[in-house]
Amino acid sequence: MSESRAQDAASDLGPGSRRRTWAELLAGRAERQRQGLGRGHKLQESAVRLLRRHLNLSDLLLEVEGSACKTLCLNQLMDPEASADLSGSFIGSALRDQASRLGVPVAVLSSRTVASSIVQICASSGEPSPRVLLNAEQRKKMSSLLEVAQYLLAHSMFSRFSFCQELWEVQNSLLLEAVWRLHVQNIVSLQELLESHADTRATVAWLFRDLCLLCEQMEVSTQHTDIARAMLSDFVQLFVLRGFQKNSGLRSVEPAQMAQLAMDVLQRMLMFTLEALATELQDESPAYRAVKSWFGVFCGHTYGAAVSTDAPKRFFSHTLTQVLTHKPVLRVSDAVQMQRDWSFAKTHPLLTSLYRRLFAVLRPEELVGHLQEVLETHEVNWRHVLSCVSTLVICLPEAQQLVKDWVARLLARAFESCDLDSMVTAFLVVRQAALEGPSVFPPYSDWFQASFGSTRGFHSGSKKTLVFLFKFLSDLVPFEAPRYMQVHILHPPLVPSKYRSLLTDYVTLAKTRLADLKVSVENMGLYEDLSSARDITERAHGCPP
Repeated sequence: MSESRAQDAASDLGPGSRRRTWAELLAGRAERQRQGLGRGHKLQESAVRLLRRHLNLSDLLLEVEGSACKTLCLNQLMDPEASADLSGSFIGSALRDQASRLGVPVAVLSSRTVASSIVQICASSGEPSPRVLLNAEQRKKMSSLLEVAQYLLAHSMFSRFSFCQELWEVQNSLLLEAVWRLHVQNIVSLQELLESHADTRATVAWLFRDLCLLCEQMEVSTQHTDIARAMLSDFVQLFVLRGFQKNSGLRSVEPAQMAQLAMDVLQRMLMFTLEALATELQDESPAYRAVKSWFGVFCGHTYGAAVSTDAPKRFFSHTLTQVLTHKPVLRVSDAVQMQRDWSFAKTHPLLTSLYRRLFAVLRPEELVGHLQEVLETHEVNWRHVLSCVSTLVICLPEAQQLVKDWVARLLARAFESCDLDSMVTAFLVVRQAALEGPSVFPPYSDWFQASFGSTRGFHSGSKKTLVFLFKFLSDLVPFEAPRYMQVHILHPPLVPSKYRSLLTDYVTLAKTRLADLKVSVENMGLYEDLSSARDITERAHGCPP
């Protein structure tokens, strides 16, 4: 009978079909079981994610465990006085029991609990917003809470990943100091926290806002100054290392994203400070304090052990480039007319302090080379370029000869190929350096005579170079100050007699311009008094015929 049923079953198989063996049937059942287990695991993960997103933890604990459990596990985690007698093991045990009853992983529950407690601590000050620093009472509560978190972390009852996600859900309720203390206490590092957020733009906006507030509030109260400086130093050190260190050995889930975030934050902070400097900053205003504090990060001690790497140096070079090229709206004619107001003494002290901090890391040869490279490859902000030149020759005496050599190279290139850009740069740079006085740089009259008053002058090669020089000087006449035209008339370029008309035409044009400006030829002066708004005149001893 069994044989007949087997034959009937076999006969039901279609043509070409093969009867499966017991091993194959059992394997199929095992595979179905494994698939069932996989679906169950995925279902559990989905449930946990859903719970984490929508769970009101306090209400759920109150519903499941009653008011006593809520008081024990939430309020006492936050309150250092109430939790002083509770050990980390006791709190961990309570959280483990609750997680078991709720059917969620204890690490997820602990992360959610600590994140919720941090938010409540940040909101408990009663002080006016916006703020980034904790008060003394909040720091005490935060310290107590982080001790519990350290215990949970050490006993594999805390998920850093879940904790980071919880913090990003409530980022606008966090104080920056609370985030920094998580880093200091080794709960979750700044790098790990920043890398865990997928929305880089939102992270940059949040950091930029809070760093500006931190800089503004840094020196308001001496009680918080050391903490604020330590916070700013740690953030900047991370951004510089991640944004400017090549072949970094630092662990990073998404290194390109983190590097871009670091660059964006540093860029936004620099642009903010430069924009503030372009306005009339009032001393000790919030904007003034913010700029002063941010420029303070350009110090070697800010980067700790990182000073042995090239990252800070690349950061400083990049910053100098950004300053020199910020909003290049001024034309050369503007620079010719206004550069007197960009001397070292007239430049905002905060900007000169930034230059000096940048100079401390870069050697004079590197600085002059960097200036040359930026001018050759970028549109520049002439105000920043020339104020930088003034600061360079004032603060670094060894750079004075380097600037002279640079100007000589610019002139050689200009006359070799009639390169107007090199000619403009040479004249602007040498005039700017001469503004700082003869103890720093030779007077413009001495430089002009040395460069063009002999047969070895740059212009003496041919008629083409002579025409180039006098056309350039003539084009400057409508824009430049009388003192420079006076120098050109009293110490004219040496010109062969057959090309004398070129000089005569220029002298006529310059004298006409001086007359329009009501500057008497008989009272033409050669030197400038930087303490006065007027030219100091010296009696001239005649003009070239």
